[in-house]
Amino acid sequence: MKPLPQATPDRGARSPRRAITALLGSCMLVAGQGIATLCMSVSQAYAQTPIVIQFSHVVTADTVKGRAALKFKELAEQRTNGRVRVEVYPNSQLYKDREELDALSLGAVQMLAPALSKLAGVGGSDFEAFDLPFLFPDHAAYRRVVDGAIGVELLLRLEPKGIKGLAYWDNGFKVFTANRPLLAVRDFRGLRIRVQASRTLLKQMQQLGAEPSISPLINVFEALRTGKLDGEENTPINVVSQRLHEVQSHLTVSNHGYLAYAVIVNKAFWDKLPADIRNTLEGALRDVTAFENSIAEAENTRALERIKSSGKLSIYTPSAQELAQWRTALDPVSLAAQSGIRPELVKAIQVATRVPP
Repeated sequence: MKPLPQATPDRGARSPRRAITALLGSCMLVAGQGIATLCMSVSQAYAQTPIVIQFSHVVTADTVKGRAALKFKELAEQRTNGRVRVEVYPNSQLYKDREELDALSLGAVQMLAPALSKLAGVGGSDFEAFDLPFLFPDHAAYRRVVDGAIGVELLLRLEPKGIKGLAYWDNGFKVFTANRPLLAVRDFRGLRIRVQASRTLLKQMQQLGAEPSISPLINVFEALRTGKLDGEENTPINVVSQRLHEVQSHLTVSNHGYLAYAVIVNKAFWDKLPADIRNTLEGALRDVTAFENSIAEAENTRALERIKSSGKLSIYTPSAQELAQWRTALDPVSLAAQSGIRPELVKAIQVATRVPP
């Protein structure tokens, strides 16, 4: 019997090993393409994720500062085409007066607009020069100071502490409210008056014979209502927005001090922003600052008229002679020396506030 013929292998066919290798190669190619696509999608999604700026402040959204913060949100988001999202938290929703600077330093919030006196803790006592009574004769005099070399130099002092100052925002001149008439210096004796956390303001009230009290703005209404406080000092717009005129019986239009703010950011956060984004945000902030400063004075005038028309308290405007007595009791040079403010700075501010010939 003849042996059966042997089958000759088909040279065009693949061996099982080669087939498996090819199959695995195809799988790896497909998988590689999938991973590349996935990586590209993640990269694109990351690039499209907006930069979030949390902007916290302690007054209501309808105040001058509150409106300016919302205006910044509008312009920042519009001009960056959504690459930046600004979340505004007004009226101490995130942090109260004494908490917000610590939060900024820790990076828990990116932007604030605190009163200038709050910056003394990080930038030195000279920031309290803005709290000195009767130092600024009018709004224009204040702007000459902050828009000049003094304003620039003070903001630069914040940078070693990890804070960058971007702008000065106005509010206006302060008035006193109380549960009894404040017609003369002697009327302050024994009253418990709320002020911001400032050695200068503490000394101011002590000079008047009052007992100063430091408390967050958000708590002042209840403290006045319950009698824990007898009075406070603030601008008319803040008095109205916090409804303080509803729990006080008297207001004195003293215009004894000026309240203003600095817009500040966490420096590490700001420096890491893409250059084009940072430039766009700085441009938006310049426009917002012009807007805020242009409406502050008129808004405070309107707020005072609203207080008057409410009929809830008696309003008194001291005469020039009476205010002269106030100035004597509250000499800014004397208070500056007690508060650790450099006398040469006070002198420079006094020179800058004079109307040019």
